[in-house]
Amino acid sequence: MKKIISGGLTFITYIAAIIYFFPVLWIFITGFKTENEAINIPPTLFFKPTFENFQMVWNMGAGDFFINSTIITLSSTLIAVLLGVPAAFALAMYRIKRKEDILFWVISTRFLPIAGIIIPLYLVFKSLNLLDSLVALILLYAGMNVPLIIWMMRSFFNDVSYEIIEATQIDGATGIQSFFKVVLPLVRPGLISTVLLSMVFAWNEFFFAVSLSYTKAATLPVYMSSYMTQEGLFWAKMCAAASISILPVIILGWFTQKQLVRGLTMGAVKG
Repeated sequence: MKKIISGGLTFITYIAAIIYFFPVLWIFITGFKTENEAINIPPTLFFKPTFENFQMVWNMGAGDFFINSTIITLSSTLIAVLLGVPAAFALAMYRIKRKEDILFWVISTRFLPIAGIIIPLYLVFKSLNLLDSLVALILLYAGMNVPLIIWMMRSFFNDVSYEIIEATQIDGATGIQSFFKVVLPLVRPGLISTVLLSMVFAWNEFFFAVSLSYTKAATLPVYMSSYMTQEGLFWAKMCAAASISILPVIILGWFTQKQLVRGLTMGAVKG
C-alpha cells in the first residue's frame, strides 16, 4: 500500500512539474519556428527547426543587453548581500532595542507600489546624471533585495544556536572569525538560496529598467519588449530572446538545486 501511495505521489509530482515547466518549454520551442509557424492556430507541432531567430536576435544587440543584465544582477546582488547578511546576523543573534520595529520598517520599504515612486526616483537620478546608467539600476536593485535578504537570512541565523558562537569565542575566536568560519558554513544552503532568489528578482525586473534606461543600461527584459511593435508581435523572435534570458537562470537553478531545496526548507518561511 505504501509503495502504491509513494508511486502515486511521485506520478503527481512529475505531472505538476511538467505542467509548470511546459510554458518555458513552449517558449523555447517557438524560438525555433518561423514567424508564420509561431502564430498558427492550432499550433504547429511538427516543423523544421531554424536558428535564424536566435542569430537575428543576437546580431541585433541581444549580447549587449545580456552583458548589462549580468553586470547589474551580479553587482546589485553582491551589494545587497554585503549589507543584508550582517544586518540579518545582528538582528538574529544580538539583543537590539525595538528589534521588531526595525524588522517591520525594513519590510515596509517594499509596501509602496513601484509606480508610486518612479517619478521621484526619475527626478533624483536625473539630477545626479545617472539616468540610463548601470549605476542607477545597480543601486535600485540592491535596495530592492536588501529587505528580502535580511528577512530570509535572519530566519536561517535563528536556526543556529548561540551556544555554538559562545563556544568558539571561549576557544579564542573573535566575533568575525566565528561568523565566517562557523556560522556562515552552517547556513550556507540558506545563503545560496537567498542569493539565487535575489539574482532572479534582479534579472527579471522590468519596470525600473524600462523607466530609467534607454539604450546604454537597458536589460534583456527591456530588449524583449522591443518586439512588441505597432505592426504586431514578433512571436518567434520574442521567444528566442526570452529563451536567451531564461536559460542562464535555469542553468544556475539546475546546478544549485540541492542547495536551493535545502535552503528553502531550513526555515526561510518562519517568522
